[in-house]
Amino acid sequence: MVALLCMGGVAGALKIRAGNLILNADGGFSPKALPAHHDAPITIHGGGKLSTVTGDLPPIVENLVVEFDRHGHLETKGLPVCTQGRLEATTTPQARRNCPGSIVGKGEGSAIVAFPEQRPFKVSSPITIFNGPRRHGNPTVYGHAYTTVPVPTTFVVPVEIEKIHKGVYGYRTKARIPKIAGGAGHPVSGSLKIGRKWTFKGVHHSYVNARCETHHLQARAEVTFKNEGAGKTFLRGTFVRPCTVRR
Repeated sequence: MVALLCMGGVAGALKIRAGNLILNADGGFSPKALPAHHDAPITIHGGGKLSTVTGDLPPIVENLVVEFDRHGHLETKGLPVCTQGRLEATTTPQARRNCPGSIVGKGEGSAIVAFPEQRPFKVSSPITIFNGPRRHGNPTVYGHAYTTVPVPTTFVVPVEIEKIHKGVYGYRTKARIPKIAGGAGHPVSGSLKIGRKWTFKGVHHSYVNARCETHHLQARAEVTFKNEGAGKTFLRGTFVRPCTVRR
């Protein structure tokens, strides 16, 4: 999945079940020791794996919405910007060569492709997250993936990082998952690690920053699946990780 699955109800790995669907997810950040009243650099990571109780393929993921803790901020000052045009029709090495200074995260994604009257097979790709141009005044990223199976295909997913005011949540991302293998691909796993440090005009910057004001950081996510019948299938969860105050 070209997105971060960061869910849970306690400070640890999470297992969510909704009917026949099962999601195993985990995530966190480092370092765990942070200032209480001002933001400091962190790296975030997360991943998830979809399965079913019956062993059948899970439904196809359509959208992923994640809301992030307001006790932090994203910094892009002086960080190079990559455009969608520089990522279209590129392999992973080509994309990374085109915009090396814009990379803010990397990971992996996999899917099961099930064509009619064929045995299902697995496809996978590295995922690269690039800093993109601002949209509506908000930061954006491009998620890039490339696979050669069943045919060479580049996926570029634009994601806007919106500022929100929703209780403990201050940021929201919405990612629409592209069709894989013409719609025959079922995303089953994904993982990402996001964080970047750089120097601009002699000042050190970090892409992701947070503080330990409430002794924990949390995120809330909702995954929407394609449904051939009426209505939509959802998986929802909240992931909470403790932090310690750095003296």
